[in-house]
Amino acid sequence: MNIEICYADAKGATRVAIEVDEGATLGEALDASRVIERLSLNREDLSFGIFGKRADADARLHDGDRVEIYRPLTVDPKEARRRRVEKKRVEAERSSSKKIK
Repeated sequence: MNIEICYADAKGATRVAIEVDEGATLGEALDASRVIERLSLNREDLSFGIFGKRADADARLHDGDRVEIYRPLTVDPKEARRRRVEKKRVEAERSSSKKIK
């Protein structure tokens, strides 16, 4: 079976295509790809999915599956949104105050 392993971070994306035996698990595919070791990732900090749906290491794979490696969030999504909104508000205030002068 042909499987793709994907991982993305701020530095870019890594995609590795591998061939595994029929009935292989997500964990076996990760081990065979050695992506976690090559990227110096800590497996305990990661979670995994297949085509965007969370999956455990014992999940059975099918030909053509895309295994995704998820890293832990560094910022709570709600907090990140608050920061973006505040930044836009401040920029809008600065922009409008420049027009008045």
